[in-house]
Amino acid sequence: LGLLECCARCLIGAPFASLVATGLCFFGVALFCGCGHEALTGTEQLIETYFSKNYQDYEYLIDVIHAFQYVIYGMASFFFLYGALLLAEGFYTTGAVRQIFGDYKTTICGKGLSATVTGGPKGRGARGPQRAHSLQRVCQCLGKWLGHPDKFVGITYVLTIIWLVVFACSAVPVYIYFNTWTTCQSIANPSKTSASIGTLCADARMYGVLPWNAFPGKVCGSNLLSICKTSEFQMTFHLFIVAFVGAAATLVSLLTFMIAATYNFAVLKLMGRGTKF
Repeated sequence: LGLLECCARCLIGAPFASLVATGLCFFGVALFCGCGHEALTGTEQLIETYFSKNYQDYEYLIDVIHAFQYVIYGMASFFFLYGALLLAEGFYTTGAVRQIFGDYKTTICGKGLSATVTGGPKGRGARGPQRAHSLQRVCQCLGKWLGHPDKFVGITYVLTIIWLVVFACSAVPVYIYFNTWTTCQSIANPSKTSASIGTLCADARMYGVLPWNAFPGKVCGSNLLSICKTSEFQMTFHLFIVAFVGAAATLVSLLTFMIAATYNFAVLKLMGRGTKF
């Protein structure tokens, strides 16, 4: 019974919203960065092989792709670190909120963390100064560092706005590849379209991928259909779709983090326990 009671108390103090958001964040960032990196590499190969014979036509595009791939490395590292910090902040503020409502009895570490928010004992009792447990001291220092949920809310809000732009940009290559795939389906089934097969083309120049003086810049008819049947095209298309799904999962995780952190901070403020934030 004692073990069950201990487990129940630990579950009560667990920030389930932050745990779910952390899992979504790690999952989404891994999909977006990993699949996005490989999809950009596949796009580079398709442009070099089928859409331009002159390196100068796509030199700038390759530089942009390589630069964005390096940005992906930094983005992955940052979000994995920031997700861990938000999870720690979730444990921190959730423990303080549950202690206020009286349905969660903290451990030694929990007391050290929540004391910086709730204004609890700081080592002085009725008999004068008391020696604080070494683990509690460490947790008090950690609590002072994490004791700014309002700042975490603000940073997460800014990141959410930035990630909305990233999410919108991740939809662009999906749109381009989907249009190309749709054109290939029309070529494969000429009875379903009134246009001539030779006039059905995929033009990389109209999307800004290549300059207008690039040659040939576009592929039409049966040549385009043969490209769509290659494993490189199919793999790149699906990788961009998975990267788009990963961006959506990361956006949902950031929104969940922001809602949970805002709720905890609002409760602490309204209860008069967060005046030191």
